[in-house]
Amino acid sequence: MASVPSVTDVGAIPPSTAGITGTDSKIGIADLPSDTCGACTRAANAPVRAEHDLLGELSVPADAYHGIHTLRALDNFAVAGRRLHPGLVEAHALVKKACARANAELGYLDPRVAAAVCAACDEMLHGDLGAHVLVDALQGGAGTSANMNVNEVLANRAEEFMGGTRGAYRLVRPLDHVNLHQSTNDVFPTALRVAAMRGLRELERAVAALQRAFQDRERDFAGVVKLGRTQLQDAVPITLGAECSAWAEALSRDRWRIFKCEERLRVVNLGGTAVGTGITAPRDYIFLVVERLREVTGLGLARAENMVDATQNADVFVEVSGILKAHAVNLLKISADLRLLASGPRGGLGELALPAVQAGSSLMPGKVNPVICEAVAQAAMRALGNDAALTMAAQAGQLELNAFMPLVADALLDTISILARACVMFRTRCVEGMRADAAACARHVDDSWGTVTALVPVLGYEGATRLVGVMRERDCGLRQAALHTGLLDEAALDALLSPEAMARLGRPAGQATQYGGPRSGRTTPLTMAATTNEATGGGGHDAS
Repeated sequence: MASVPSVTDVGAIPPSTAGITGTDSKIGIADLPSDTCGACTRAANAPVRAEHDLLGELSVPADAYHGIHTLRALDNFAVAGRRLHPGLVEAHALVKKACARANAELGYLDPRVAAAVCAACDEMLHGDLGAHVLVDALQGGAGTSANMNVNEVLANRAEEFMGGTRGAYRLVRPLDHVNLHQSTNDVFPTALRVAAMRGLRELERAVAALQRAFQDRERDFAGVVKLGRTQLQDAVPITLGAECSAWAEALSRDRWRIFKCEERLRVVNLGGTAVGTGITAPRDYIFLVVERLREVTGLGLARAENMVDATQNADVFVEVSGILKAHAVNLLKISADLRLLASGPRGGLGELALPAVQAGSSLMPGKVNPVICEAVAQAAMRALGNDAALTMAAQAGQLELNAFMPLVADALLDTISILARACVMFRTRCVEGMRADAAACARHVDDSWGTVTALVPVLGYEGATRLVGVMRERDCGLRQAALHTGLLDEAALDALLSPEAMARLGRPAGQATQYGGPRSGRTTPLTMAATTNEATGGGGHDAS
């Protein structure tokens, strides 16, 4: 397939009076070496074909698959600086294929033309033809430029399949054949739903794999007791495995919510044409086309009962974006937690060691930064920004149509893609390779006054307070203070601060405290037997 010269290349070259500013003068294009503009000269001398539309005639590169409508869009819209999301282009191909099949089956389209259009759709879906959809992601007209670009490319390729010449439009025409019984207003929103559903399936798989990675770390770190922290201050002990379980559980909710998004998106307005009434479309086509779309996509799509509503209202995309925003919030929180636990490693918490994936500083030797967590956080922040943009675009619709669907599509599909890639990166480059620093965790548990809270059921509040006082006065750890006061022996501490005790849900119901009340005046240390009885609920078994 011949490569298509970009029609925007020539227009992007500044005039000679707008050259590079120097100290004393401007250097224009005329002052540059002649071969600098070789590409411009070749483009200017390339063969062209004349195409017409309502506004007049334009010259289109002779070997281009796009036509005059695309050319005008390229001249008009240079906003985002990037093309349509690839998933949206592929979804347009699926929609056009379903429409061609339905029209051919009902006798509205020559079967030979339909077969050629379907073959072109397959190339757009699986081959290189999608590269000829050139229009900017952000465009006026509710997506008309995108729809016309797809129509022109498919028509020209189908023309070639039938033995015609690219740009002739004698055998296959963009509007009469490829766009038969369609409007941008039902094609573009339907394609967006299809693209989003396909993307969400990939995202759901990525989230599920990330969830499993944290569940694996939960098992790996189940025996690592560490200091819990609330409001960034020392709190009570917890296991590192329990922290991983919380991250896995948050991702489990994300996975379920993302899976349920299909229910929000499966209802389409294809067949509704301009405003949802199906004007110009035969009734039998309206009833059949969504069935054919369901076949070619493999998705559980259904025709909207009220296609006027489905044509003008975009609230479903706001709902889906909100669900994705919840996932982004969880990714932000989890990535921030990992960065904090891995901080240091010598001067910070240092309880987790994240995989070293690249050198961290051009100045400081030996520095390694948590760059994967930082990249994940930025992806999540981008998703939050996309949600805000999508929300504004969705509420800006007026009467029978929302003209800002290109922004809705760009924001939603970008969010789906960037979150899916972030989840894969997070799992493979960080979570699967992170390890616990058990020694650092144990040191923080022993050094913190917060750990004493776990001993209150055994020592009583006054006894525990006395222990904290000794730790402060002697500037020592918990174990040293306990041995100094004689309140607990080391074996008893091991039992009370064991991973099993830290992971257990509360104390066993009805269990008596060992210290005999706040005024018992205990002076002998608790023994291993007593504390084991306390830790196991008095019956010698784990009550978890």
